[in-house]
Amino acid sequence: MAPCGASAPAAKAMAMIPRSPLDDPEKAAHAWARYRRIMRWMLLVTVTLVLGSLWVLYKHNGMVSIHLYIAAALGIGFTMLLTSALMGLVFLSHGTGHDGAISDKLEEERNK
Repeated sequence: MAPCGASAPAAKAMAMIPRSPLDDPEKAAHAWARYRRIMRWMLLVTVTLVLGSLWVLYKHNGMVSIHLYIAAALGIGFTMLLTSALMGLVFLSHGTGHDGAISDKLEEERNK
């Protein structure tokens, strides 16, 4: 029987979608713990890199406008944290098998 408001073909299509390994609470907890661990390490790397960059800027330029140092710290920090967050999500998705749990209708049509 189709779910409320869904037609029979739609219910059949929903049943054919493979389940993600992240649907299992134990695997999801492990994966998210690994993601948080990666992000803690990347935060440490980012802070170290920002401080090193500010030191190099100060050594080469001396004390110029404080805005240079604020902009450099925010730019480097934001870029590093955003990049590590997105790459961490890629690792999480691939490492758990979540990537393989998709249903690619275009691929099915191309193989007909």
